[in-house]
Amino acid sequence: MRVLNTDGAEISFNQLFKICQRDYKDFDSKYIVYKNLRDKGHVVLPGIKFGCDFAVYERGPGIDHAPYLVQVVEYKDKLSATYVVLSGRLATTVRKKFIIAIVEKEKPPKYLAFEWWKA
Repeated sequence: MRVLNTDGAEISFNQLFKICQRDYKDFDSKYIVYKNLRDKGHVVLPGIKFGCDFAVYERGPGIDHAPYLVQVVEYKDKLSATYVVLSGRLATTVRKKFIIAIVEKEKPPKYLAFEWWKA
């Protein structure tokens, strides 16, 4: 696949990666999770319409619905109870599982999934 810059010149993967690191907050962590999910065979798309980092499909849009919403956090990040509840409410509203992908340097990401049920 060829990638072109705004002037139409071809750029390398490393050049593209540096642009993304500059322009996207926490790009390195998000890329680690993206690559890990892709390597496991999932179809990973932006989750912006759901208010998260990724919408993850088992087969792909048009074939199935994304069963998972993934938010990437770093190991050192602190999550409030309000954040977890808001994320769970969102996922429940759109009938998806909410997953927090935890990234720690030089380790594969760990995934924490939430399921909500009526008490």
